[in-house]
Amino acid sequence: MSGVGLPPLHSSRDLERVLEFEFVRATENASLNAMHWLGRGQKEMGDAAACAAIYGVFDHLDICGMVVIGEGMKDNAPGIFVGEKLGTWKAGAPRFNIALDPIDGTTNLSKGMPNSISVIAAAQVPEGSAEVMRYLPSYYSQKIAFGPPVAQALKRKPRCLLEMPLSEVLLFVAGVLGKHVNDLVVILLDRPRHAEMVRTVRDTGAGLRMISDGDITAAVAPSLPDSGIDLYIGMGGSPEAVLAAAALKCLGGGMEVRMWFHDETHRKEVAASVSAEEMKRVFRVDDLVVGESALFCATGISDSALLPGIKVTGHRAETHSILMRARSGTVRHIHAIHDLDRKIIPLRSQNFVKE
Repeated sequence: MSGVGLPPLHSSRDLERVLEFEFVRATENASLNAMHWLGRGQKEMGDAAACAAIYGVFDHLDICGMVVIGEGMKDNAPGIFVGEKLGTWKAGAPRFNIALDPIDGTTNLSKGMPNSISVIAAAQVPEGSAEVMRYLPSYYSQKIAFGPPVAQALKRKPRCLLEMPLSEVLLFVAGVLGKHVNDLVVILLDRPRHAEMVRTVRDTGAGLRMISDGDITAAVAPSLPDSGIDLYIGMGGSPEAVLAAAALKCLGGGMEVRMWFHDETHRKEVAASVSAEEMKRVFRVDDLVVGESALFCATGISDSALLPGIKVTGHRAETHSILMRARSGTVRHIHAIHDLDRKIIPLRSQNFVKE
């Protein structure tokens, strides 16, 4: 290959590729440090363990990382918060917006249930540019996520799925995928607020998969060829929407997101800080992660549709991670084996802790 059109090695554009494995190292370490809390009924302790491991990686990484989407917004959980700086912030280091959920599915982790992962998304900020990841001030958002064929169909003939009756959405998606609606599979969180959606899906004859937690995995699933999921719908966390958007940008999938309010008090709080237009706006992937840069990585803690969980055999732990990059469209599946007698996880609270 001549290399024509490729950025020079270690150019500012290429730094994203150079650094991407450091991000997945952070989710690996977070998962390994949190696995000790699997099924122990203490989700805050698991979350804190994951956060400590993520800090430990970034404390040695030469980037200027700004947390745009962080932990603790909904429930005051221990976490890495919006506005925190990650990385060494040395002069000249590349700027990144970072969105993260040290554990997506903390309740599942505490109960020893499936669907818990550690996840980080990032986007490189061009020189002179403002933030490239959008922060949504609502706790929750209404979402609908779909795979590349539906995303392409919507580009050819634009329409807003969130403005359509759900029964029509299901028929549209089935048509794009060349399926009968009875063969369509929809995933959503098992919540009382979704009762009407559940009835509609069942009335159309579509298949339904309900999960107790972990809607990043659910939103990404329709864009994964072997997931068996065609559509994600429902009201879930707004921070998770931005994380999922980064993954969908890498995979070519799509999503529509609109702020949703669980009570009038929170609606009024948000309305005081944003315009009436923003309150009703439907955001898409490129609105939530602006520009061409996006990285997404995740490591499984317990089994999910996205990744197998950690398997410990004797003094060895197997982890499964996924690493995606939007510029190249590359999706890597990383299977790692860790010798727990020699594995060192750097933590912020103490320089290095041996497991």
